Parts: sequence; structure tokens; C-alpha cells
Amino acid sequence: MKKRTNLLALVLSITAITFTLLGCSSDTGQKKSIAAPGSGTEAGGGAESSGTGTDQTSADENVNEQVLVDQDGIKITATEYVTDSIWGDGIKLLVENNSAKDYTIGCDALIVNDYMITDLFSADVAAGKKSNEVMYLSSAELKAAGIDTVGQIEMYFHAYDSNWDNLFKNVYSKLETSEFANMDTTPNDEGQELYNANGVRIVGKTVDENSFWGTAILLYIENTSGQNVGINVDNMSINGYMMTPLFSTTVYDGKKSIDDITIMSSDLEANGITSVDQVELKFHIYNAESYDTIADSDAITSVSYTHLTLPTN
Repeated sequence: MKKRTNLLALVLSITAITFTLLGCSSDTGQKKSIAAPGSGTEAGGGAESSGTGTDQTSADENVNEQVLVDQDGIKITATEYVTDSIWGDGIKLLVENNSAKDYTIGCDALIVNDYMITDLFSADVAAGKKSNEVMYLSSAELKAAGIDTVGQIEMYFHAYDSNWDNLFKNVYSKLETSEFANMDTTPNDEGQELYNANGVRIVGKTVDENSFWGTAILLYIENTSGQNVGINVDNMSINGYMMTPLFSTTVYDGKKSIDDITIMSSDLEANGITSVDQVELKFHIYNAESYDTIADSDAITSVSYTHLTLPTN
């Protein structure tokens, strides 16, 4: 998703702080595992967490200085791998605007160890000026993906002016850290497969009824379709009541993602729902560039859940 205003960047930053402090979903209390569609039995073969259960560490990573973008008067150089006690790991960037106009530089996509990660990078750089910035990697999302060691970071940069006219977009760059050889890209795909067709695989992992915004259904998504895909949720109900889920994601070709479908507490309260016992939904899958429909799944019905106690570490 493109960030077109500083306000949106601020909102994302606030959200990132919240997720860093609280996690994408809470680590306390109980979560529920997802059972096979149409069944009332537990799937997944036992306890399973949204990640490895280990704290994200980055003491071993470092990068060599590397020019990531040098185009149309904009130069972006990765200078250092940094760690912040609140924001987590990140890449320090020197952004130079050698053009005659002011530009905002940001990311169309950020991919770590083949997993799509929410980027919070946005830099306003006036004509003829430079700016030291940090592109942070969401600690909560790295943990959810099971990433302990950052080995590779792929970035798609864009630049636009005050009229939102693009100078460039989707300019690709790849950065390898000193831990590239130790990078683990094993899929964190434990759970119940909900959809597998057209080169897109979706696995339901856990349900957290105590997430920050309400209830979160954690998904693993893998795209081998040969095209970048977007995924939405349609016709979602919980315990027979229609819901308005917060979910929209883009997964690039050959990449994976850990995302959650969020149902606001207010939606649940308005329908007197105190426990998520049954879910029904459809996935709408489309080409992320053309928006042409790839597939609309059949209704995934009677997705029931059993309680799952997660490790506390």
C-alpha cells in the first residue's frame, strides 16, 4: 500500500509502536487453533504459536554500505544495520535529493527473508538536500513469520511530489546482511489449509480473541502464481452474524506473508458475541496491478476453533 501523506505515515507509525509494545496479537491468555472447514475437530496437531516464541535479536547482523537507488536525481544509500529498543531492527539510509523539486520517498513493498513486511518508511527531502533516515522492520511481524535472523531485505521504492505525481515507482533493490548464509526461509505454515488454488495458498493459524483491536485471525499466505496478488475477505460472518473485517493484503510473486483478519470489538459487542465459535468467509483474489479477478473462493463454512494455550516466553 502506498503512503501518500505524512498523516498516513504518522498513523502507521503509531500503529507500529502499538504492535511493538503489544504485538500483533497478545501473548497472554488463550488463543484458538483453526479446525478443518466443515469439522468440529482440532487441526494442526497440537500447540502452535504465531512465530517461534523467541525474542527478536539482531546483534549479529550488519551490512556493507550499498547504493540502493540512483535514479532521476534521487540517491538512496544503505549505510548501517541498526537496532532500537522500541522500533526494533532497521536499515539506516542516506537519502539525497539532487533534483530541482521536493520529493517524498517511500516504499511500495518491503520483503524480509521472502516475507512481506509492513514498511513504515517515508522521507520528505527538499530539492538539493539530504536526509538520514531509518527503515525499520516490524519486530512483531518478524516474530510472527518466525524470522530470528535477517538475511535479505528486498525493497521497492517510489518517489512523488506534492501533487502526488510519481517521479518513479517500484524501483527494486536487494540488500544482503552478514547473516545471509544463515537465513532460514522455512515456511511458518503450521495450521489448517483454507484455500489452495491458482498458485495461492492460505492457511489459518490461530484466533486471538484478545488482540489490541478486537479479535484477530492469523493467516499464512504463499503466492506461487506468477503474478503479484491482492487478497480481500468477503461475506464474513461469526457465529452467524455478518461482520466487517479489516483485511487487505498484497503478496508478491514467489513471496509469503503472515497477516491477520481483524474484527473490531465493537462489531462483536453489537452482536452480543463473547466467543468466536464459528466463522464463514470467502476470499477474493485479484491481480495486484490490473485488479482483474483471479478467483473468488467458495464459502469456507463451519470453521470452528478449539482452545490453544501458547508458550509464555
